Amino acid sequence: LASGAPGPHYWQQKVDYDIKVSLDDIKQQLKGFETISYKNNSPHSLNYLWLQLDQNRFAPGSDETLTQEAPNLDGISFNGLRSQLYRQSFDGGYKIKKVMDSKGNLLKTQTVGTMMRIDLQKPLDPKSKFIFSVEWEHNIIDADLNRARGGYEFFKKDKNYIYELAQWFPRMASYTDYTGWQHKQFLGRGEFTLEFGDYKVEITAPSDHIVAATGELQNPQQVLSDEQNKRWQSAMKTGKPIFMVSPDEAKKTQENKNKPKNTKTWIFKAKNVRDFAWASSRKFIWDAKYHEFAPGKRAWAMSFYPNEAEPLWSKYSTASITHTLDIYSKFTFDYPYPVAISVNGPVFGMEYPMICFNG
Repeated sequence: LASGAPGPHYWQQKVDYDIKVSLDDIKQQLKGFETISYKNNSPHSLNYLWLQLDQNRFAPGSDETLTQEAPNLDGISFNGLRSQLYRQSFDGGYKIKKVMDSKGNLLKTQTVGTMMRIDLQKPLDPKSKFIFSVEWEHNIIDADLNRARGGYEFFKKDKNYIYELAQWFPRMASYTDYTGWQHKQFLGRGEFTLEFGDYKVEITAPSDHIVAATGELQNPQQVLSDEQNKRWQSAMKTGKPIFMVSPDEAKKTQENKNKPKNTKTWIFKAKNVRDFAWASSRKFIWDAKYHEFAPGKRAWAMSFYPNEAEPLWSKYSTASITHTLDIYSKFTFDYPYPVAISVNGPVFGMEYPMICFNG
């Protein structure tokens, strides 16, 4: 339309995800099983679907690796050399175990670099839905040695990790009214259009980890201590900032030499978002404020960071979030989500629904 608003014939696909993922803190690896519900709102019958496999950019011999310019070896730093050698030895990329329809039948697929085509047994007609599942795993890259949207940081002093995970699961490629399938190869730069949908994500991590993620935590009674649940309820009632995990508590956990072997599963749900990111570590300090950013409208403003980020982060991070919610809600539109999170870790300057990685 002349106003810039979508016209009466505009359409957009809808994709819902139900994901179960486990974090291996010993191997720095993710294993996942996801069920995807794909709604074809287009006027076209689709004979196949395209799935983004972003992690394949880290596979040996990937297009990203082959198209990169060689470094200047006359002045390369030691860290730069380490990075070059690391990428040659890193066993990156997805290992796709199986792709099945809703009845458990294996689907025919063809992987091309960072994209996988899924051939349908019959065309997916307009207004129809197709449900399928993917079982996968991949190693997590060292974000200190390879700049990426996600990865881990290792702390030699206490031998712990911070994980920031983005582009971590197979995601549907967009099918639009202006390009059809958007299935260009991902070379590590640029951004992709993604379809909106609802997410339910169950994240299994070591029992002493704190997990931050897109969406709202569904099972605080199961994953938080009694004291943490009391603090959560208090923050909700008073609207005052509070440490869910204090600096001293985080330090005590990270210094524990007897790492637990048991796990906890954190369950998050997010409605009408285009992506899902998360972070996990036993090093995290966690502060939170249930903030009123507009009359009668509140959202959780929260920050997750290690003691190495102190005292700057406890003083300014969540305060910066609440200030941002106030100003942008005043001069543009009200913040539309129930949560706003800032994470300190190896990745900086990356934004996802309800969560940002800010270095």
